[in-house]
Amino acid sequence: MVTRPPAGRAARNLPGVRHAQALEWAIGRCGGLPFSRPYGLSCEFPSMHVSSGRWLYGLFLTMVTALLWGILPIKLKQVLQTMDPVTVTWYRLFSSGLILLLWLAASRCLPRLAALGRSGPWLLALAIGGLAANYVLYLLGLQLLSPGTTQLLIQIAPILLLLGSLLVFREAFDSWQALGLAVLLGGFALFFNQRLAELFGALGDYSLGVLLVLLAALVWAFYGLAQKQLLSGWNSLQIMMVIYLCCAALLTPWAQPLQALELSALQGWLLAACCLNTLVAYGAFAEALAHWEASRVSAALAVTPLVTFASVALAALLWPLHVQPEDINALGYAGALLVVAGSALTALAPTLRARRRPRAG
Repeated sequence: MVTRPPAGRAARNLPGVRHAQALEWAIGRCGGLPFSRPYGLSCEFPSMHVSSGRWLYGLFLTMVTALLWGILPIKLKQVLQTMDPVTVTWYRLFSSGLILLLWLAASRCLPRLAALGRSGPWLLALAIGGLAANYVLYLLGLQLLSPGTTQLLIQIAPILLLLGSLLVFREAFDSWQALGLAVLLGGFALFFNQRLAELFGALGDYSLGVLLVLLAALVWAFYGLAQKQLLSGWNSLQIMMVIYLCCAALLTPWAQPLQALELSALQGWLLAACCLNTLVAYGAFAEALAHWEASRVSAALAVTPLVTFASVALAALLWPLHVQPEDINALGYAGALLVVAGSALTALAPTLRARRRPRAG
């Protein structure tokens, strides 16, 4: 799944930003990946990070992340023509988990279950189930919807995570976030203006696809809430490695790896690109947080659905036999812009609130 993590001052304790900040730290601490900084080898947990102020570099890395996340559903859509969603998910999770396992083993940063405490196994089980379900449900929805529609719908996931944090962790929800949520919901209403009768009528392929993606967003929120607690004992790379490999093991009875032999050469390369996408995109995202404020990174990543729409249009023009253009009218595209604006406003809300307080005093 591809989602824009919520960010900002109040969001520093939310899983999206904690995940990225801890990932950025863990990448550097555990040996360094292409986006790492020269930290020493250590597996202790990080203190709160302060951005370097190189905002142009941070913006560049953020746009790299948006591009990678934006084109991901287009690549997945092509692979799904031959390979089933469970097997695609199995390949993505197993390959990413294996790479992280080798990296952490070489860096002597393998996690210890005892560090999670008594509730750790239950939280880990919730995170594993949530992420596995998210990946599979997202792909099941993508089979029935266009890449752009799927990517726009999944933007509801950070909002559900925010609402879940209100209930579980009693975190703040202010008028700016409420306004952002209202704009986002209004945008969805406009986006689906051509499909309202279909959505609220009999259950068809389109409405089923929408429900599957919304369910994928919901289970991702449960994963995020569980992962927040896991960060108290493990760093993010350790969490990702364990969850990816356990998810792959969970899906193994239903996966059919030999389907890879049925892929065309193009589909094979696209599958490999999908497998690497998560690690590379999160690496770029984590390094962006090292150089730019988290709220602005998150707000900039709200444009990811627009990247998908633009990429679909370009791909449909260049490769019309492989990619179909989006069937959306002008009002639908206006709705997509509102969804992006509402998502960005929700991400920036804590920063806007913090700036208002000094003037009020």
